[in-house]
Amino acid sequence: MKFRHAAAAVAALVSTAAGAQAQSTSQDADSAPPPTVTISGSAAIASDYRFRGISQSDRDMAVQGGITASHESGLYAGVWASNLAGWGTFGGANMELDLIAGYKAALADNATLDVGLTWYMYPGGAAKTDFAEPYVKLTGIAGPATLTAGVAYAPKQQALGRWYRTGADAAAGTYTDPGAKDDNLYLWGDAAVAVAGTPFTAKAHIGHSRGQDGLGPNATAVSPTGAYWDWSLGLDTNWRNLTLGLAYADTDISAREAAYLRPSFSKGQDGTGSIAAGTFLVSLTAAF
Repeated sequence: MKFRHAAAAVAALVSTAAGAQAQSTSQDADSAPPPTVTISGSAAIASDYRFRGISQSDRDMAVQGGITASHESGLYAGVWASNLAGWGTFGGANMELDLIAGYKAALADNATLDVGLTWYMYPGGAAKTDFAEPYVKLTGIAGPATLTAGVAYAPKQQALGRWYRTGADAAAGTYTDPGAKDDNLYLWGDAAVAVAGTPFTAKAHIGHSRGQDGLGPNATAVSPTGAYWDWSLGLDTNWRNLTLGLAYADTDISAREAAYLRPSFSKGQDGTGSIAAGTFLVSLTAAF
């Protein structure tokens, strides 16, 4: 009996010590400073990859993913990638790989300034397609809404020049101005508002592109009609680390303008169907 009582006393003492250590560890974790570097990322599957209103995946599904390292100072760097199809001649892996770096600074009144640069790459693809684009974004909160205004300006580069005037010229290899360089300006605004009493967030986007009117060295262009508007309206809902999104996206690029740029600027192998026409988009994104 004495042995049993002694054993029970020892077990109780060990249990108490372990509990105290666990509580101390928990308190230490709660009081520990945030990590110097934070790693975050996402993986998504989408019904279509739209870049500024224009399909980069021939209005077919896209698999996308990215990862970002953020320093406590506000500096960050990351990569993002998506498959491509049916728009000019990307070649190689038919993949867009974006290298991103920038700096975020918290401002007064729940506002954040984000300054950075995106390098758009197409690994193993046709030459002269890559280009660099600096950007500035300002995000703030107004009541229940989160608002973002941004400007992205890509200085003169060959990837943005008008090498072909029309899609027919590109198909025939008839240069308009080989070696041409041009710049591109994109202005945009985003808004997100939680719908009261529901698990949904309403989202809206509008953007305006201005660049060369025609096609670049590989029959692609960031602003193929010279200047156009793109917009979208949608809803997001979250469950744990998953986000399901539904949106409608469109541009003001007319059927006539789209036809002028075919067969490069088209859906399908027969050269018909616009990759800038309005469409519903569905996406599922996992964040980590």
